[in-house]
Amino acid sequence: MDKVKAFLKKKDIEISLKRYGIDALGAMAQGLFCSLLIGTIINTIGSQFHIGFLTTTIATIAGANYTVGGLATAMSGPAMAVAIGYALHCPPLVLFSLISVGFASNALGGAGGPLAVLFVAIIASEVGKAVSKETKVDILVTPLITIGIGVALSAWWAPALGKAAMEVGTIIMWATELQPFWMGIFVSVVVGIALTLPISSAAICAALSLTGLAGGAAVAGCCAQMVGFAVMSFKENKWGGLVSQGIGTSMLQMGNIVKNPRIWIAPILTSAITGPIATCLFKLQMNGAAVSSGMGTCGLVGQIGVYTGWVKDVASGAKSGITGFDWLGLIMISFILPAVITPIFNMLARKLGWVKDGDMKLD
Repeated sequence: MDKVKAFLKKKDIEISLKRYGIDALGAMAQGLFCSLLIGTIINTIGSQFHIGFLTTTIATIAGANYTVGGLATAMSGPAMAVAIGYALHCPPLVLFSLISVGFASNALGGAGGPLAVLFVAIIASEVGKAVSKETKVDILVTPLITIGIGVALSAWWAPALGKAAMEVGTIIMWATELQPFWMGIFVSVVVGIALTLPISSAAICAALSLTGLAGGAAVAGCCAQMVGFAVMSFKENKWGGLVSQGIGTSMLQMGNIVKNPRIWIAPILTSAITGPIATCLFKLQMNGAAVSSGMGTCGLVGQIGVYTGWVKDVASGAKSGITGFDWLGLIMISFILPAVITPIFNMLARKLGWVKDGDMKLD
């Protein structure tokens, strides 16, 4: 056992919730952002502003036509796998081999591909690290083992993992359509909490393909956390804190939450209010990329995703046009309601002595 532990330590193989559930999951979301999400944004900009270069087919592969954004989107599997490998500290040969693994697992996983990529890439990475530099023909053995294991697991697991993720996502979206009030609260609160925790709400939403009304509730929960913390901690953190939390991430408050969990009450209660308002009153839907559902106001990706969904729905005929009420709902849910409601709850918490000056100060 001691030899095994020593070997794992030498290879930097750490079997832990933090390494796989936080580091790898968070990196996967960044890979999605740099491929699927950016590709979607590029396509939307091209179509909305009639930019020929962005809407013209620049490559045809196996009969499929690709624009600039389309090529970026097509690389989401490799991007996720390489990002996961980077987070797991893979050596170069393993990292580069993950390109093939990511493509295979994402393609075979279907709409639930991101979840398949997460599981398969983690195992392929760790196996690749274990064999890396153990032979004199490392340049052959390491890629062969990494790709072989990755593709084999993709063929074996990815379809089932993808289907399972889709089923869970479908159930959540179905339940939200059926019970928009209660599910609006549930999805908004849970995804909002995930956004502030050191895990990736964006990756979770992507893995579950969370769109539609449920996606709208997820956006509401994320915005409640980000804008809520940014506004109610303005006294301590000023404009820098407003920007870093409001369009960056509320995860910056995690250290303060550990010290005083009660500072989290106001954003969570706000998300429980804005979630059902989004689903029941404004019928806010996220029909853009599912990863956008878990981004909130981070780089305004959540709002761009909602707008992208509107454009897609109008083009398909599912929506007659983008109305003023649509814009009102997006602005209210994303910015105004969190900025107004969260400080009110925080003020009550202060009066009860639960929150004090300096509790939300960022270092």
